[in-house]
Amino acid sequence: MRFDLTDLRLFLNIHEAGTITDGAQRSHMTLASASERVKGMEAEVGVPLLLRGRRGVQVTAAGRTLLHHARAVLHQIDHMRGELDLYGRGLKGHVRLLCNTAALSEHLPGILGDFLARHPQISIDLEERTSYDIADALRSGTFDIGIVADSVALDGLETHMFRHDPLSLIVPRHHELAQLHSVSLAEVAHHDFIGLSEGSALQEHITHHARRAGKRLRYRVRLRSLDAVCQMVGQNIGIAIVPKATAVRCSRAAGIKRIALSDAWASRDLMLCVRSSGDLPVYVRKMMIYILDNAVPQR
Repeated sequence: MRFDLTDLRLFLNIHEAGTITDGAQRSHMTLASASERVKGMEAEVGVPLLLRGRRGVQVTAAGRTLLHHARAVLHQIDHMRGELDLYGRGLKGHVRLLCNTAALSEHLPGILGDFLARHPQISIDLEERTSYDIADALRSGTFDIGIVADSVALDGLETHMFRHDPLSLIVPRHHELAQLHSVSLAEVAHHDFIGLSEGSALQEHITHHARRAGKRLRYRVRLRSLDAVCQMVGQNIGIAIVPKATAVRCSRAAGIKRIALSDAWASRDLMLCVRSSGDLPVYVRKMMIYILDNAVPQR
């Protein structure tokens, strides 16, 4: 079979994007060219690799087999390039990193900024997802490094402690709850809340546990950033749940009071996860080590 690396990357991009059109864009080629390449691969195999529908494409059983081998081949190519780059002018590589809301907003920007400044030939594809999705993506090999809350199952992954990251309730300084030291979500679920926009990993986490407690939170407004949430709470519009690090950083400027959440799910650690550090390209390992060297647990 005459599949080249462009074919393999295209097929992987189509699967991840969900459509041939979006996969072609990710691969920097025209839709016509991408379609012809897919048809050529299917002709080589002799069976369909994709099921085409109005809402996109799905891989067939043969397509899943191709995906498995495509990931392995492309991973090995990246590994080879990383090792060989040590003998050139420096590292050259692209790291795929997934993280949850707290890591993206509070913990990673400074660390990654320093790393990128030190390694100008490395770039990062950084994406926010829920911890559940991150663990699955790492197991499937579609991303290199993930930072997740330890509340999810991490079986089959290599894990390293990154940061302690409890969630806190924040209220206006003169709110009726401000004198409390600790409270459960169920006890405050009847209040008006300020939340993050739909799709936020942290918001989905909070909503999931509210439902498990038989509660439905009432949101007056949803915002795109944790800083904006804190500011709105300080204006006495509602209360909110945010990472403790955010509450501490914004408490004075936003005029908010932080209250510990007594729920077990709110006390969590962030873990850095990979499938296997020994199989990572050298530039990915370099970033992993740098993150962990700067990941002093905060309690």
